[in-house]
Amino acid sequence: MGVRSVWQVIRAASIALVLLAIVVALQSTRDAGTFNPTRFFAYFTIQSNLIGVVALAWAIATRDRRRSRGLELLRGAAVVYLTVTFFVVIVLLSDVDVSLELAWVDFVLHKLFPIVVVADWLIDPPVVRLGVRDALIWLVYPIVWAVLTVVRGAVDGWYPYPFLDPANGGYGKVTITVVLITVGFVVLALLFAWLGNARARRIEAAPI
Repeated sequence: MGVRSVWQVIRAASIALVLLAIVVALQSTRDAGTFNPTRFFAYFTIQSNLIGVVALAWAIATRDRRRSRGLELLRGAAVVYLTVTFFVVIVLLSDVDVSLELAWVDFVLHKLFPIVVVADWLIDPPVVRLGVRDALIWLVYPIVWAVLTVVRGAVDGWYPYPFLDPANGGYGKVTITVVLITVGFVVLALLFAWLGNARARRIEAAPI
């Protein structure tokens, strides 16, 4: 079995593990009588992991064909979103309950899968060149998510993460935190676009 085939197996196993972790987390909230689909699926962690699952599944499905620009943009988006998830959990949510009570579920969704998706980007880099415009496209979704989340919180009083809740320091603090995270998104988006291009060039230049 070649390296590419082994990586396809790792992709498939990662997808299965993430879906299992999400199902277990969902069932755990159901058992506790706290399950609310509009809240459970509102977490950026859940959404970014599902985006990663779709990206890897699409990559597996197109393994014998040249990947499209759309797929590479989705893969890049997953890399950026899950990397932000990884660091935000460590920096801002290390002692916060984010409705993932089981340690292994928390580990898979916040740490393991982000590492796998980044490794996927570097081991099998994009087949199309990505520019600054592509990197900025990746910012649209998290910005829209943040705005809708804050608006929703103002309406029903529920926020998935405490750093978005104005009760913890006011809207000024929320704004500063969101701006800093957005800067992180920009830096990571540009970095991963550059890394993807650099890795692709290196592979193309490598002797056969």
